[in-house]
Amino acid sequence: MKSLTFIFVSLLSGVIAGVILAGVNYFVVEPFIDQAIGIEVDNRIATGEVVDSNELSSYRVWQKEGAFAAGAILGLTYGAILGIVYVLSRKYLPSSDDRKKALVLAAIMCLSLYIVPFIKYPANPPAVGDPETIGLRSSLYTGYQLASALIALGISILMYKLRRISYIKYIIPIFYLGLVASIYAVFPANPDEITAPMDLVNAFRAVTFGTMVMFYLVLGAIFGIMWHKFKPHETTRIAAK
Repeated sequence: MKSLTFIFVSLLSGVIAGVILAGVNYFVVEPFIDQAIGIEVDNRIATGEVVDSNELSSYRVWQKEGAFAAGAILGLTYGAILGIVYVLSRKYLPSSDDRKKALVLAAIMCLSLYIVPFIKYPANPPAVGDPETIGLRSSLYTGYQLASALIALGISILMYKLRRISYIKYIIPIFYLGLVASIYAVFPANPDEITAPMDLVNAFRAVTFGTMVMFYLVLGAIFGIMWHKFKPHETTRIAAK
């Protein structure tokens, strides 16, 4: 294993995917956030609260520009996770092509770390929800992600161990769905009542779902292409003199 090449491939692919996500979100997701903030501001004004529009506008400009740095950090994190898991699972993934292997693993990560948690805790615009419950909501979401990831890991190991049983491919998906349903039932619902218009919330959820799925697939594609090109798994050979 070429360690520096492995780190380079994992982190750079993550940064690229994260910046792409931020760029797409800037044009696709941010307009819905602006609408949600506008509704919140109108509600605050209606209650007699004084709102500094210039300060709010400056904050939103800073927030939008900072989204690219946040996207890069998100990409670094998930690129590192993808890289570590890929090294551990590479020989077990289907196909002999690293580009396809990486896409398969990225799709599994997307399912376990995003889609399954999204079903229980769908995304809401930042202005929706009680600021005092942010910590609780973040803890619930992170815990759900961890539980979903552990289920996916356990199912993958079980499937590999029982791969010689002909009918196991029919039983495993049912078992997986049962486990996912169990954590769905155990975890509490979102503690906040949604007060924003549901058409806005649903539109925000739809676009964020699309951009996040895109992020995982782009991450897998870039990672796979770079792995195929630089081959971090190959050991460096020193020619004998």
